[in-house]
Amino acid sequence: MAVRATMSRFPMEEDVQESSGIPWGITVTPFASKDENGLSPVYGLNGDLLPRCENCYAYFNTYCELDQWAWNCSLCGTLNGLESQAIARYSHPQSCAEMMSSFIDLELPMEGSDEEMMQACPVYVAAVDLSSSEEFLELTKSALQAALEALAPGSLFGLATFSHKMGLYDVQGPIPVVKNVFIPPDMEGTLPTELEDVMPLSQFLAPVETCKDRITAALDTLRPTTSWERTTGAGQGLDGVLMGGRGFGVAMEALFKYLGSEYGNTFALARVFAFISGPPDYGAGQLDTRRYGEQYASKGEDADRALLPEQTPFYKDLAAVAVQAGVCVDIFAVTNEYTDLASLKFLSIESGGTLFLYSNTDDSTLPQDMYRMLSRPYAFGCILRLRTSSEFKPGHSYGHFFPDPQYENVQHIICCDSFATYAYDFDFTSATGFSRYASEQPVLQIAFQYTVIVPPEELSSPRLVSATRGKHLLKRRLRIRTLQFGTARNMNELYDNVDSEVVLSILVHKVILASLEQGVREGRMLLHDWLVILTAQYNDAYNIVQFKNGGSLTAQVDAAFSQCPQLQPLPRLVFALLRNPLLRFHEEGVHPDYRIYLQCLFSALEPSSLHRAIYPVLTSYSTPDKQAYPRHSLSRAALITSDSPIFFLDAFTTLIVFYSSTADPALPFPPPQDCLLRSTINKLKQERSITPKLIFIQGGQDDASAFENYLIEEQHVDGSGFASVMGFVSFLEDVIQSVLEYMK
Repeated sequence: MAVRATMSRFPMEEDVQESSGIPWGITVTPFASKDENGLSPVYGLNGDLLPRCENCYAYFNTYCELDQWAWNCSLCGTLNGLESQAIARYSHPQSCAEMMSSFIDLELPMEGSDEEMMQACPVYVAAVDLSSSEEFLELTKSALQAALEALAPGSLFGLATFSHKMGLYDVQGPIPVVKNVFIPPDMEGTLPTELEDVMPLSQFLAPVETCKDRITAALDTLRPTTSWERTTGAGQGLDGVLMGGRGFGVAMEALFKYLGSEYGNTFALARVFAFISGPPDYGAGQLDTRRYGEQYASKGEDADRALLPEQTPFYKDLAAVAVQAGVCVDIFAVTNEYTDLASLKFLSIESGGTLFLYSNTDDSTLPQDMYRMLSRPYAFGCILRLRTSSEFKPGHSYGHFFPDPQYENVQHIICCDSFATYAYDFDFTSATGFSRYASEQPVLQIAFQYTVIVPPEELSSPRLVSATRGKHLLKRRLRIRTLQFGTARNMNELYDNVDSEVVLSILVHKVILASLEQGVREGRMLLHDWLVILTAQYNDAYNIVQFKNGGSLTAQVDAAFSQCPQLQPLPRLVFALLRNPLLRFHEEGVHPDYRIYLQCLFSALEPSSLHRAIYPVLTSYSTPDKQAYPRHSLSRAALITSDSPIFFLDAFTTLIVFYSSTADPALPFPPPQDCLLRSTINKLKQERSITPKLIFIQGGQDDASAFENYLIEEQHVDGSGFASVMGFVSFLEDVIQSVLEYMK
């Protein structure tokens, strides 16, 4: 569980926090196997015996004062009695995880019988769009072949298809058999027959290790529905316009109902992989994509604001059905046409899944992403709870979860991998703030309760291994991290303890929220104004700028934060964020689906990855085996002033190796497999949640635009990119002018 704060020393009181201009919050990556310093938790048993505070329900931890018979809660100060069992345990502190570390992972007893605990087969279902092209199906088949290789023995797999009809495959016989049921075209329709009556679930879900060849044979039979089939099946649509035949909504609803009947019996979590090649345009859940082609400018409407909200609550409601059925949905959209991901996204992000978008089939990393996603460990049925000491409280929470309807600051996460990150910001509960006594420092505690599926070979007990006979076992665990923070005595100390990457994370969450609620223009203004206010507060705190009575300045505004290294990255990060497609305007050619994809991606990334995605890391090499300089600014000037022949750019989703046109022809291109640059690239690819695209460019011979587009500092912030405008420099000048206006 990695936890990072925007400031490693918290503000002493509300006035200091507000006048600092820095958002106060944290990011949490709960299922990360180590903390932010690379330390693992101390593992233990009997999580159900861990003492809890009678007042605030926080868990006992190493920051609590322990007496022989009682303990003081480190969060609220309440004195709690100890039961005799705990007194006996704590007389041997080295045997208790909670006495050894403030970062612990304890096993919890599972509810239910041993038999129920054994019924833990992981279930995976592929739902494939047949209203598509041959190329789309070939890519989908490759992705599912990769999935079959990644799935653990004992997994069950089902193959379903959808178009104007829904198909279920039985691959357990000698040859694959498909049974179809037609989807009604009307907006309120449901399938005329229950899927259980079409094919029993036990027939549909096949064991992967014995049926892999037959699943592959079934995949080979997939063909796109012909235009004739679709016309006959789908018929005439609205206003006599011929409708397509992608009955995605009905198919998903039927599938969740089908699987939900065995939730908690056959499986503990089912994952549905939905492969879609365009917008749902048939039956219940169909989306009207004509809104994309509308001329918003002529109506005086903001196109970005019009295209960001969902047009129907259908998929948000369907996500709730998926959650009830124990189903997590991953959406793989392979399309360059408007698909309205603004409406579809809820199905994945609210069920704990991921949304992937690929604009074409040619250079898609879908098979690699599929393999990577299924190869890494994940937890499910998770509950995340944040508690704080009494002087402050959580404000907003951000991330792909759904809040508990009953309890505050409790979030439910259906499926969580080791990369999934969430964020919180804080507010003071009173104007007095924190105590000045060192013994009463701010404390926060994060509790993460989760379930993992343990394969038989990982079980420690030989008795359990023989009892399971190839079945998986569920294990419930409780991971707790308790952190104590110092307080900053003044503004300078606060600024000296800022983590700019975490500040960026909180800012991205806030501007995404503002964009969704009030439009992209409002999100941009919020970000620009924030930097102006921060710059003004910093100049004031360091006494750089002061106004005389007549209103004249005594010194030049410092917009580069030259006296505070911790704040120096922020202007560049804000500039880059304003240049990012996340906040670029519709009229600049930003596809609304791509913007939604970026919102979903960025709001789940941990801070270092998000930093790369917003402001890529540019490194130079003198040879493929020798790094020259670890970090350059993203400008052509940086390239010209550097003598290095090789540059490596890491933009999170893309990795680019660029050889300058003046590079020695004797340098091997592309870099050989056994060099330092290649091993760096391979390490980055291994550590990433998605498969980055790797591009090699030889300057002077290849088209270098893919690389040059990332050199944003000479590009104007409004996206015009004219060479006459000095991008980042003019941006800082604009900030200075705005600061002067603000400080008058």
